[in-house]
Amino acid sequence: MTDVSQPSTPYRMPTVRAVSADDIRAALLAGVEDFRRAPAYGLFFGAIYAFGGLFLIAAVAWMAMPWLAYPLAAGFALIGPFVAVGLYEVSRRLEAGLPLSWGAVLGAAYAQSGRQLAWMAFVTLFIFLMWMYQVRLLLALFLGFQSFSSFRGFLTVVFTTVDGWLFLAVGHVVGAALSILVFSLTVVSYPLLLDRDTDFVTAMITSVKAVVTSPRPMIGWAVIVVAALVVSAVPMLMGLLVTLPILGHTTWHLYRRAVAAEI
Repeated sequence: MTDVSQPSTPYRMPTVRAVSADDIRAALLAGVEDFRRAPAYGLFFGAIYAFGGLFLIAAVAWMAMPWLAYPLAAGFALIGPFVAVGLYEVSRRLEAGLPLSWGAVLGAAYAQSGRQLAWMAFVTLFIFLMWMYQVRLLLALFLGFQSFSSFRGFLTVVFTTVDGWLFLAVGHVVGAALSILVFSLTVVSYPLLLDRDTDFVTAMITSVKAVVTSPRPMIGWAVIVVAALVVSAVPMLMGLLVTLPILGHTTWHLYRRAVAAEI
């Protein structure tokens, strides 16, 4: 008798709800409150992100490629949602009234390494690599294969030549397009994957639907994120110690408002 395997059960598409500017404001206030209630966890994950960025900048300086510092710092923001997974778990536990411990928070983040969240991280990393590749491509197209001995020399060429202006203009347009793509794919997908048993494709579709359903509030949230990261980068990325946890906790509460609970 032939054994016929049963087809796998498809994942249920989550229900997306419209959010308003008031929802963004409420989620942000809840994010600040979560950071206030569990500052040690926020500072820990913020430090990982900040010092990771400093390491990358130091690496390009050591390799005598200081001109990569700016695009690398800009692209590094794309992987922020993955670093914030532990913060989503902190907010989830605070919301559910569960005890907080380093073992529980780090264990929950580690448990996702072999699940769908790892695939979501791969997608984010792939887009980050695309960003860095297009920077090299645009440099070759507009500035040729020049070698810059210092970051000041790079800035001089970029801001005082027509080719440099074109490089900046096209680079920022391409970078903005990639940033919008990453934001749309990840704004609720990471907390959704942490919270529910679903696949990363369903999570990305749900995230895009959340943006399409509430374009103005979501774009407003994206502007807040970009502005906060830019300000945080000024003091040698140390502002990320506070900014990243607040943004991470806020993302969790925004996810709760944008995606209806399971029935």
